[in-house]
Amino acid sequence: MTLFTVQDADLGYDGNVAVKKLNFGVDTGDYLCITGENGSGKSTVIKGLLGLVKPFRGNIIRGEIKQNEIGYLPQLKQVQRDFPASVYEVVLSGRLSRLGPRPFYSRQDKKAADEYIEWLHITGLRNKCYRDLSGGQQQRVLLARSLCAAVKFLALDEPAAGLDPLAQGELYRIIKSVNEEKGLTVVMVSHDIHMAVKYSRKILHLQNKQVFFGKPEEFAESAPGKMFLAGHKGGGND
Repeated sequence: MTLFTVQDADLGYDGNVAVKKLNFGVDTGDYLCITGENGSGKSTVIKGLLGLVKPFRGNIIRGEIKQNEIGYLPQLKQVQRDFPASVYEVVLSGRLSRLGPRPFYSRQDKKAADEYIEWLHITGLRNKCYRDLSGGQQQRVLLARSLCAAVKFLALDEPAAGLDPLAQGELYRIIKSVNEEKGLTVVMVSHDIHMAVKYSRKILHLQNKQVFFGKPEEFAESAPGKMFLAGHKGGGND
């Protein structure tokens, strides 16, 4: 089943096009990494899929997926760093959009929070105040929160930001296991092209327009892929 279909779309802000000529689809079970240099339109595409940015031209068609079935981790901002709550409370708040008329979290909600705290290896932080954590620890907590929110679709904007190389590798493995074991469809903005090629199922590469969409092994053999990989030989963030 196709969750999103992007047809000849141009996206941007305040009348300015950030990325154009987008034509791709996101199917159930995909693990799509969006790659490209800084300023190439990666975050804009994520926001377009979420309905936060409307196309200037073309269409983004959403399939059978509700807003409360989506988990979203935006780039970490200062306002998120100062949130005065415990780690457990932050993670559990990912279920807020699914409470409906219920005034309290269910046993299933609490079980999901505990499960993702364990998955992200932050059990020892469970009762700590979120704003007292390091940037890398906060990023893990917010990822656990977005996982707690996601039913069908998980959108991640640079989730490895603030993590050391070892932790970045572990994060990519966790996201892959979530994709495979939980069946979540994942679209992630990535600065680490080598990790993206290693772990994702599809690559969308941007240079303020779509220059590649397809399988990672095909990207590695394509002209833009070879050029981009050569420019990032050491891996890590650009």
